[in-house]
Amino acid sequence: MESDKGGAGILVLLSVSLGTLMSALDASVVNTVLPVIRADYHVPVEVIQWVSTTYLLVMGSLLLTFGRLGDLRGQKRVYLAGLAVFVPASVGCGIAPSVEMLIAARVLQGIGAAIVVSNAPAILIGSVHPARMGQFLGLQAAITSIGLALGPSLGGWLTDQWGWRTIFFINVPIGLAAFAIGIRRIPEGKYLKPREETFDRIGALLFLGAFLSLQVALSRGNDWGWLAAPTLGVFAGCAALAFLFLRQETIAKSPMLHLPLFRIRIFTFSVGSALANYICMASVLFLVPFYLIQGRGFSATRAGIVMTAQFLSMVVAAPISGRIADRVGSRLPATIGMAVLAAGLFLLSAMDGDSSLPFVVLGLVVTGVGVSIFATPNNSAMLGAAPEGRKGIASGILATSRLLGMATGFSFAGAVLAGIAGGRSGQGIPPQLVFKAIHIGFLAAGSMALAGTALTAARSEGNATRQCSGKTIPDENRAGGKDEIAGQATT
Repeated sequence: MESDKGGAGILVLLSVSLGTLMSALDASVVNTVLPVIRADYHVPVEVIQWVSTTYLLVMGSLLLTFGRLGDLRGQKRVYLAGLAVFVPASVGCGIAPSVEMLIAARVLQGIGAAIVVSNAPAILIGSVHPARMGQFLGLQAAITSIGLALGPSLGGWLTDQWGWRTIFFINVPIGLAAFAIGIRRIPEGKYLKPREETFDRIGALLFLGAFLSLQVALSRGNDWGWLAAPTLGVFAGCAALAFLFLRQETIAKSPMLHLPLFRIRIFTFSVGSALANYICMASVLFLVPFYLIQGRGFSATRAGIVMTAQFLSMVVAAPISGRIADRVGSRLPATIGMAVLAAGLFLLSAMDGDSSLPFVVLGLVVTGVGVSIFATPNNSAMLGAAPEGRKGIASGILATSRLLGMATGFSFAGAVLAGIAGGRSGQGIPPQLVFKAIHIGFLAAGSMALAGTALTAARSEGNATRQCSGKTIPDENRAGGKDEIAGQATT
């Protein structure tokens, strides 16, 4: 599947970017207006939080499932089906007469988002020449970063002008545009015929249970206590389900998760590096607002403006990083990017009550540049290493690693802050304790980024062979690059 001719690849990029932008916006914009929604429905905080939590849990738990389904039924068909689910669900959210109906519609939105996000990267890399893969992945990342940067302010503005329901209605024109372009311009790709492989329903259910239980443990660990019986019990249940899932994947005739993918060194190392990257990124998104608001007394609006420095730097750096990766290969820019991220985290660890605002912005810009320089080449290498017929599940693994890394990072940062705050309420943490949490949290995150740097630098490249489906398949150097796999081998 390759349509990078006559500008067709640009239109594919536009459709895919609109779809992923829409799903990312709904993850960030809604959080901004939750207090307004709560007041409208007159429900307690513990109920309204499910409007956000449900969406993320459903989306995360189904990424692998729909990535695999894209391999079996074709990424274009599955992607368009995701848009067809997401847009009506957005309308349902906008007209929901009760919070229960809103949460139910958010479940459908989460399903649609999982379908879109898990298949979008596979569509993109299959629609452009391998020599331009990094450039297009970088452009997609830039568009998503723009959405994340503008999301909170856009949501607040729409709510102030026309009410909170408009934040869901805005998805309708975006989704219809993505569908209209996609149905005409996304090429029909190769996929595994049903008679060749079937869908692993048992594996999908086991993964669903393992992922949901892990997310519950990570999200509730601070409240329950990390060594409390409920937390340990949920972690134990997660481990048991994960074991059963892996066992199922080893005996299933057509497993959902193609385990031989992890015999490809570059693929496995890229997944590990991606997890480290997203854990570090989440620590920034969690701790810096506490520093600005609790430690320095900034208003929420001013703190939000400061935080956009990170996203704007990502917008600039991502396309440049993709172009560089297309020319020199992915390992060098990805390694440099992770090292720059570590430097930015160590800068942020030095923040205290006397730090100037330009110093804070510098730390955010450095971390944003590091994330972008790393992520685009790393994603290109990971997806390019997957053979044909496994691009969808590779996309699902990439999306799952992003969500799992972010969830782990938020839990880690929250545990650091809660441990240092000593049980004080969120509004009663003395600034000095916030500064201490910033120092310890970012030192730990910076150390993790250094470990990610070593992992990225150590991955194999060149003319190695890879084991997949029980066969040895020679790697092919990517066109336009020196060290990456085109991913054109078959299984």
